[in-house]
Amino acid sequence: MLQTRFTREFGIAHPIVQGGMMWVGVAELVAAVANSGALGFLTALTQPTPEALAKEIARTRSMTDRPFGVNLTILPSITPPPYAEYRAAIIESGVRIVETAGYRPEEHVAHFKANGVKVIHKCTAVRHALSAERMGVDAVSIDGFECAGHPGEDDIPGLILIPAAADRLSVPILASGGFGDGRGLVAALALGADGINMGTRFCATREAPIHDNFKRALVANDERATKLIFRSYRNTARVARNAISQEVVEAEGQGRPFEDIAHLVKGARGREGLESGDLDRGIWTAGLVQGLINDVPSVAELVQRIVADAEDLIGQRLAAMVQSEPTPVAGVS
Repeated sequence: MLQTRFTREFGIAHPIVQGGMMWVGVAELVAAVANSGALGFLTALTQPTPEALAKEIARTRSMTDRPFGVNLTILPSITPPPYAEYRAAIIESGVRIVETAGYRPEEHVAHFKANGVKVIHKCTAVRHALSAERMGVDAVSIDGFECAGHPGEDDIPGLILIPAAADRLSVPILASGGFGDGRGLVAALALGADGINMGTRFCATREAPIHDNFKRALVANDERATKLIFRSYRNTARVARNAISQEVVEAEGQGRPFEDIAHLVKGARGREGLESGDLDRGIWTAGLVQGLINDVPSVAELVQRIVADAEDLIGQRLAAMVQSEPTPVAGVS
């Protein structure tokens, strides 16, 4: 069994996390992740009200007796959701782990910490991770350029970002972006992380609450099947390549304002597609890890495979490379 600072401090069996995903982080998936020994997160804002979130937390509890958490993403908005009420629903429901992400989380982190909740904050830069550590978070998820969703504006891949963060942070680190198998887990641990955070890979599981057309697309797609949208608005997002994301990129290339594409990228359109199976209904989030997805297993099968492959890689292939005496080179004395 692979044990790290993260597994010990958060009370889970395996150093694997299913991060918050809009429309996807619901009870069926999160409970399956928890039952596998990994850590899953409900997505608070998937639920239309704080009361609905409390019910979803209770529904998840009816399916698992293992730890799980809730993601609360803070987005700048003219009419923001009632974040304080969502926080209260999380705390009053007895959830003890929260994943925060987004804009100015100080108020939220302080409130959760004051109520005995462990906080993992998602960051796309070392400077942001250091800021989160100063706020008192218990762990940081560091998202490299490979990730789905918002990779930030620095374009730093995980191969550099993870060890750069590990060199400067004292709290446990989750590596996020491009992870989907045992090789990635071992690589993340070698780079200084204490676990991995996966989103896209968990979408290609039997329990993920999305249409099978999307799961088949994740298997069929390769690592080139994404688009970076909103670059011209300094709010870059990595999404799957489809007719809508291509149209958005073309509009941005013409210098058109966000108002011209807003109707294309509404969350409601994306959700309708995930439910109906129409891959071109709206934008949908997917990472470069599509190139490593070859099947649609159950969550339990996926987690067990990742851990077994990682243990075998560490104990067999890598261990065989370490020798106490150098091997003589043929013909050299």
